[in-house]
Amino acid sequence: MRIAVISDIHSNLQALTKALSLIDECGVDRVVCLGDVVGYGGNPNECVELVRERAAECVLGNHDLAALDTSHARFFTRYGRAAAQWTHDVLTEDNRNYLGNLPYRIDMDLLTLVHANPESPENWEYVFSLEDARPQFHHFETSFCCIGHSHVPFICGEDMKTFYVKSGLRFLINVGSIGQPRDRNPQLSFGVLDTEQFSYENIRTDYDVKGAAQAILDNDLPRFLADRLFNGV
Repeated sequence: MRIAVISDIHSNLQALTKALSLIDECGVDRVVCLGDVVGYGGNPNECVELVRERAAECVLGNHDLAALDTSHARFFTRYGRAAAQWTHDVLTEDNRNYLGNLPYRIDMDLLTLVHANPESPENWEYVFSLEDARPQFHHFETSFCCIGHSHVPFICGEDMKTFYVKSGLRFLINVGSIGQPRDRNPQLSFGVLDTEQFSYENIRTDYDVKGAAQAILDNDLPRFLADRLFNGV
């Protein structure tokens, strides 16, 4: 099965529509989402509606939770708090209900889905390094665990020295961010996992960054959130 794994859309409609068009060209069998559908960007309702339509499974992200209950944004930056409050105010009831029913974790036959990490998905702790990744393998039994949250793509095998997917090992995979990459590459990022071929491809491509930035400004959200899209930070 070919599975497209998307994450950290952050209300970026321009990036999401471009990613979905590429996914259609890839001939995948299933689309799954690792959360943070909303937050930061200017089109939360449109993005939730597309995820509801296209993703067979989706887990809850911390910005999704903060949009439902803004008290969860208390540790965000001031820009993140402003976006969470605005998103909370504009979400439709249907989209609020959808996000409110998302689980923290989904275990499929070969694939575990969480937003931040499998050890404590509800605590939103980041996996930045090999030392962060090592204990995570004790908390899933599937061949693959896909995460987002850091907005930086990576692959790590359970031996801590294999950084591409191959048979015989289990893997922790960060698919990167659709809507707000932070690895100094402004191109959107997602993954395509082939469970039969035991292969994985990280897909990067340009999208309409100007349009996404303008949507942020048109809704009087902080300019910083628009400017960072051009630099991938």
